[in-house]
Amino acid sequence: MNIGLDMMGGDFAPLEAVKGVQLFLADGSSSAKLFLIGDEQQILPLMEEHHLKDELLKVVHAPQVIDMHEHPTKALKEKQQSSIAIGFHLLSTGKIDAFISAGNTGAMLVGSMFTIKAIEGVQRPTIGAYTPRENGKLGWLLDVGINADVKPENLVQFAILGSLFVQHVWNIENPRVGLVNIGEEEGKGNLLAQAAYPLLKECTQINFIGNVEGRDILMDKADVMVCEGFTGNVVLKLAESIYDIVKRRNIHDPYFDRFNFEQYGGVPVLGVSKPVIIGHGISHGPAFRNMINMAVKMIEKDLLGKIRESFQKSE
Repeated sequence: MNIGLDMMGGDFAPLEAVKGVQLFLADGSSSAKLFLIGDEQQILPLMEEHHLKDELLKVVHAPQVIDMHEHPTKALKEKQQSSIAIGFHLLSTGKIDAFISAGNTGAMLVGSMFTIKAIEGVQRPTIGAYTPRENGKLGWLLDVGINADVKPENLVQFAILGSLFVQHVWNIENPRVGLVNIGEEEGKGNLLAQAAYPLLKECTQINFIGNVEGRDILMDKADVMVCEGFTGNVVLKLAESIYDIVKRRNIHDPYFDRFNFEQYGGVPVLGVSKPVIIGHGISHGPAFRNMINMAVKMIEKDLLGKIRESFQKSE
């Protein structure tokens, strides 16, 4: 398998991306070939410094970079030689099987939706967030930002996509799906939640357990929790602030350490036709290693094939 890595994406690029590649190769658990996409003049000296001379590495020169503040669509059009644009070109032409970047999130989403596009039947691709539980398990909350306003049927699709991800990547059989709401009882919530509930209940492709409240998100009540991106993003940013406060107050606790995104790397864009993984802009080496491992697992498990099959059935 061939995996493309944007070496210029993130606040600490390309150094931390190089460190991530070094950590991945040190694990020695995969024979994946890595396409390192970025400015050769910056990448090659760092590779030499970190003794990265491996037959599984191929540098693809990309002289341009899409900065974090740039308009995604405009930048992709104007910077055809950027690491993100070249990465999506390699992905769309089959030269790589997955693409990873901690760069401009908007550009990654635009590239995902307009270069490789959504799987047939998927109305809106989505991204999720990891929710650490006190018992050591993880939950998956989606959407967390790219779909601020949705229709009830979109939430059903998010539930199917999230269930397939959790089942095949996390190896959780028959994952429990909950609808994020302001009460447990059926009929609670705003118009969106009230309309989505019966559709989720009728969907035979998921194990719907009903409503989950805000207090349940960090508890082991559901494996997959669905909501529109507005609510999901508020929850995500609140969780990030908890971790920041804990660190600032010098509180040491294994549970709160699991709020550190570096442990998980990045998140996949679920619903697009090829594996795309988006990382946090402040990613360091361990996060890049974990993003590469995520891409490997998605390919090995043929997650995209299983999503296609599921949506063909639903059609």
